[in-house]
Amino acid sequence: MRWAWILWALGVAGCAAFRRGEGLDTGTLPVSVRADYEVFADRCARCHSLSRPLTARVDSPRHWREYVTRMRAMPGSGIAPEDEPALLRFLDWYSASRRDAPADAGAGGSS
Repeated sequence: MRWAWILWALGVAGCAAFRRGEGLDTGTLPVSVRADYEVFADRCARCHSLSRPLTARVDSPRHWREYVTRMRAMPGSGIAPEDEPALLRFLDWYSASRRDAPADAGAGGSS
């Protein structure tokens, strides 16, 4: 039952960010990264808009690791060490999808 509440809360957080125009439509994401995106949306929106990391010109896994480590050290970030793998999986996937997207695609990766 506890996990159901956690998943529900993550979904609400992700949906709220999308409604504000800050996030991605989870329906357009591959199933394999949706849960990772929900962790990303919840943790990252606590301190800044989601557009900040979504538009960052970061495309190397090493740079994302440094970025997430730096953000985790910020007071109030709520990023726990166990969140890092999910954050990095999403950010690595997102960076790769932007690299592979046609030049006229928007920041959300959808046309």
